[in-house]
Parts: sequence; C-alpha cells; structure tokens
Amino acid sequence: MTIFGIDPGSDRTGYGCVETDGSRHRLVLSGAIAADSLATFPEKLLKIHVGLVLLLEECRPDCVAIENVFHGVNARSALKLGHARGVAMLAAVEAGLRVFEYTPAEIKRAVVGNGRAEKHQVQQMVKLLLGLARAPSPHDASDALAVALCHAHSAPLAGLARAVSAAETRAALAAPASPRARLPRSWRQYRPPAHG
Repeated sequence: MTIFGIDPGSDRTGYGCVETDGSRHRLVLSGAIAADSLATFPEKLLKIHVGLVLLLEECRPDCVAIENVFHGVNARSALKLGHARGVAMLAAVEAGLRVFEYTPAEIKRAVVGNGRAEKHQVQQMVKLLLGLARAPSPHDASDALAVALCHAHSAPLAGLARAVSAAETRAALAAPASPRARLPRSWRQYRPPAHG
C-alpha cells in the first residue's frame, strides 16, 4: 500500500509518501511546498493545490492521510490552516483518493508511542521506522511522513486500506440522496414517524 501524508500549513505544507506492507515501510519521497512570502493568501493556496495535484499524480498513492486541526493559536491562524487543509483535501478527492484524518496526539501515539511526544522525538522515530541515515527535513516533511506512518499503523486495524477510485467517487456523488438526507433542516419541522 502506498500512503501519501500531508502536514498542511498556509506558508509551508509538508508532504511525504511511504510504501508499506504493514510491517516494513519505505520512503518514496518527501518535502514541502513553500509559497513566496510576498504572495497573496489565495496565491499560496493555489500553489499548495497545484503542487499536491502534481505530486499525487506522480506518486499514485492508494490513499491520503492528513493531520486534523485540533486547535489554533488564534482564530485567524486556525482559519488559514483550515483553508490549507481544504485545498489539500480537494486535491486528494479530485485524484479519486480516500482521505483519512488524524489528530496530532493520534499521530504521535502511533509513531512514538506517546501522544505528548516532542517534535524531535517524532523526527527520530520517522528516521528509524523508514531506515533513513538522518531525520527528514524540513520538519514539515517529517510531520507529513509521521501522518503517513500513523495511517500505515492504523489502517490494518480499522480495515481502511481500500482506496476509492475516481469513478466510485463520482458515482457516490451522483447517487440519489438517502432517506436520512431528506430529514428536515430545522428541529421545528421534525415530526416523529407515526406508529401504526
């Protein structure tokens, strides 16, 4: 299975691709997409999206794993991070790939064994798990590889290894809405089903 990990950021988005058989992992590629500091925010988002589209096309992974936002230092930075995650997820869905999200604590627990591990501990474990001579850099790439490794350790347990093809994604979007989707939009419109 080939897993593409993403560590989203509005200034620099890390990526890392790993091949795994469930117990042994091999680095395919890693790095970061960095936007020009003078670029506007929409231009930065475009660079992230285009860069990830090209990388996903090159790597042809089975799925994408992305770090989930759990809190922000402030509302503005959390919103920017949310936008970066959005364009990253869009690139994956456009490629017909299934997206899996993990919190920073889940990633640290899966890679290091401790949900409160420090960044340098995560980098060292990524280095050891992938059999690298030195820790991947920049740290965004190392974090993205940690996300991919987290999924590699989590997927077999959860049975989530199957990727969704582009045709399946389009079919799911075109399918008629389920009865649940037709529920009232407001609690005021809700009426309990009649039991007869």
